Amino acid sequence: MSQVLTVSCKLEVSPHQVEKLDAVLRAFANCCEYVNKNTDPKLTNQIAVQSLIYKEARDYSGMSAQMTIHAIRRVCANRKTAKQKNRPVKGFAPTSATYDARTFTFREKAKTVSLTMLKGREKFPLHIGNYQRHLLTGKNPKSAVLVKRKDGAYYLQIQLEQQLPIPEQTDKVLGVDLGRTDIAVTSEGEKFSGKQITQVRDKYTRVRTWLQRKASKGTRSSRRRCRQLLQRLSGRERRFQAQVNHTVSYRLIQHAKKTNQIMALEDLTGIRERSNQQPRSKTDRRRSNSWGLYQLRQFVTYKAIKFGVNLVKVDPRYTSQTCHKCLHIHPVKGESYRSGKRFKCGHCGWVGDADENGAKNISALGLSINQPGGSYLSCVLWNGEPVQLTITGYRATEKSGFNEVSLSSL
Repeated sequence: MSQVLTVSCKLEVSPHQVEKLDAVLRAFANCCEYVNKNTDPKLTNQIAVQSLIYKEARDYSGMSAQMTIHAIRRVCANRKTAKQKNRPVKGFAPTSATYDARTFTFREKAKTVSLTMLKGREKFPLHIGNYQRHLLTGKNPKSAVLVKRKDGAYYLQIQLEQQLPIPEQTDKVLGVDLGRTDIAVTSEGEKFSGKQITQVRDKYTRVRTWLQRKASKGTRSSRRRCRQLLQRLSGRERRFQAQVNHTVSYRLIQHAKKTNQIMALEDLTGIRERSNQQPRSKTDRRRSNSWGLYQLRQFVTYKAIKFGVNLVKVDPRYTSQTCHKCLHIHPVKGESYRSGKRFKCGHCGWVGDADENGAKNISALGLSINQPGGSYLSCVLWNGEPVQLTITGYRATEKSGFNEVSLSSL
């Protein structure tokens, strides 16, 4: 089992090298456009497209053989993605180009890379920190992507393939309930509070609102200054969010690995659309829609694969309404024993944190998925009638991230 990790490295570029980099990016984009316009749009097989137009595309773009092949490959990949989303391929911007072992070389001691341009090769020093140096130590990368960002800086996304540890078999499951008041709560009672995070995000919103108001009125110099400050502010909240999600996901995975547990998460696909249908204030809607729960789940997924922790995903229905002690749900439809962060069961009398109760239910569902054939969960729903509960789970894999498993219980 292997995993590909991408390391983003900034290139130190001299003025005369900028022209060469822009030229190769334009040639790569033009080659993609040429292939896309002069072949059947329904054709997505790389070998078939390459046999039809390889020579003409290489002569048209002036690129090397390998880069022409990578351009054809990108066209086919974009067509497949567009076909899945039922839309045409829009176009190709001169912002990135693909390299492989024949067109790209990394030298660890000198911390430099050599890239194939339209005419010959160019050597670029890497402007990287200790994190990138640690990841690249002892590695021999075989592929990379040259990227030009909006600010005009050039980066090389170096791809590292590494072998992964085999997850150990265990019957212990760590349930994790994701939310906004608390970013994550585990079935063992550990909490990652979101209070300070909410304060920081509200501060960013206030500053952004004030600057946008000032940028629409006032003197010409004040409007220009406000637009400059908005540009500087752009991305700060996104980077803050990513840093928090990285920290939370890393601590969760390391705890699961240290205690030899499987991790279970809820499948929150479509949660934003469902929650937006409920009547809420403007502030509450903004707070819910702007936090990256999907990003946090993706970070947990790839870190689980990286560190050898099994990950399962369970159906979120009734996890917050069911008492983990007696598996009882409120008998009145539309009512719940949960009130904010407090859960008080009217059947057995258990009182505690609502998110911790949900995490324990997630842990129980994860155990049912991990041990098919064992004892299943059951509950009594409205009017005292037993209702069949379908439990759908997903196990993490090295390719797609999750592999679906379905179970049913009464």
